[in-house]
Amino acid sequence: MEILLTADRTLMSTYHDNEFIGFGTTAPPYILPEWLYKALFFPPLPTRDGIPTFAPYGLRKIEAQLLNEGFDVLTVDSDSLKRYLDEAKVLAIHVMDPFGLGPSSTTLSRILKTGETYSSKYFRAVLEKPEIKKAQKRGLKIIIGGPGAWQLKYRPKFLEEHQIDCVIEGEAEKIIGDLFRRALKGDELPKFYEVGIKEVPSLEEIPDIRRPSINGLIEIGRGCCRGCDFCQVTLRPLRWYPLEKIERELKLNTRTGIRHMIFHAEDVLLYGSKNTIPNREKILELSKLGKKYALYVNWSHASMAAVAADTKLMEETAEILIDETQETFGAEIGIETGSAELVKKAMRAKAHPFKPEQWPEVVKTAAGVMTDNNFVPACTLIVGLPEETDDDVIKTIELMDDLKDFKSLIVPLFFVPVGRLKDEDWFRTEKMSDLHKELLLACMRHDVRWVYELLQTNLKGKWYRGFVNPLYRLFIRLVKRKARKAGLVF
Repeated sequence: MEILLTADRTLMSTYHDNEFIGFGTTAPPYILPEWLYKALFFPPLPTRDGIPTFAPYGLRKIEAQLLNEGFDVLTVDSDSLKRYLDEAKVLAIHVMDPFGLGPSSTTLSRILKTGETYSSKYFRAVLEKPEIKKAQKRGLKIIIGGPGAWQLKYRPKFLEEHQIDCVIEGEAEKIIGDLFRRALKGDELPKFYEVGIKEVPSLEEIPDIRRPSINGLIEIGRGCCRGCDFCQVTLRPLRWYPLEKIERELKLNTRTGIRHMIFHAEDVLLYGSKNTIPNREKILELSKLGKKYALYVNWSHASMAAVAADTKLMEETAEILIDETQETFGAEIGIETGSAELVKKAMRAKAHPFKPEQWPEVVKTAAGVMTDNNFVPACTLIVGLPEETDDDVIKTIELMDDLKDFKSLIVPLFFVPVGRLKDEDWFRTEKMSDLHKELLLACMRHDVRWVYELLQTNLKGKWYRGFVNPLYRLFIRLVKRKARKAGLVF
């Protein structure tokens, strides 16, 4: 094959059929023996002759686009590249958190006072393979893209040392063909290519995936209408896929025996909506469609405001999804703060259709609705936004107390400068106040309370449940011990 696509070891996993366990790859490799940690958090994908049965969805989109344009392309497991590199002219690598600079990684590494993460270690390991170095000497081009491509701008020396030819940031369907044609000819490529707003693909220009995605994840739309200053996605136009397009990818995934699937959008509850009010009919249609093909249906992201805007919709959705097979469903949801003032400053539309002043009540209302309908989210808080004050932190601590009975994980994340705030400074541990430590401690207490119960639900039906459950508990105890050493005393 002239073009090979791959991703590092941390991205080539089903994470025990739970995408959110994949956040374990953002931890440092010093808590458990590495072989055991990999088995718990990112076990390998099944492969045949080095070809993975599944691959990250974003990689599948690029694969589909290249195939549609007539390229000779193959997706290969990174541990099996050696057998396919002899004739390859281009190697493209999909990245999510290549240097551990994402919010989850930076928070864990700084709190636990450790170095690189599993995600950064295994990304580097791909580029340092002897077979790749050998292929580069004869002219192999290396192109990197994916949600974590922005991090390479912070490591220009790394690009030079590893002879990376091009980094693509953004939705690449319209421009990828031209760049790969130039690479195959041996032409010089731009070191960084940031996809412009006029180059963002329309719905008609986004291809259907050709091969199965990890955990049955499929997009239902792109972009976001919330406009939060700290987010990159809000800089892109909002587009919703028609149900027919979604169903084609559902069929493709489930033909391979996938029983789990994830609808992916920045706010699944706004599917088909032209504003911040959920489109009830569209959401119920989408839910029925997912359940038609899969036993377990989850979402990638949702919003507190959309849940609170139509409290009955969550109940009706649960009636479709929850059955004798599926006990719960969930998504990642950004709470971000308990401060209405901070919402006004950095994320005014986050509360829509409510006012920013109503944000704490919106969160509490939505939490109650979720709890009543077996919706179990992984929530995030942002620690250290540029305009954050002590009063903002106090308000968030107070909100945490109000959410103590909310079955969920609530994860504090240090501010990372992206989106409209890309020129701001990172939040670091030396900036932590006693209030910040109190907030982190409140989150940790909340999560420890609920994590054991959530593990039981996630592992239900797994033959290895009795073996791995004690190991997850051991991991949690070790994290608590490291947190104590870092000054977060339970």
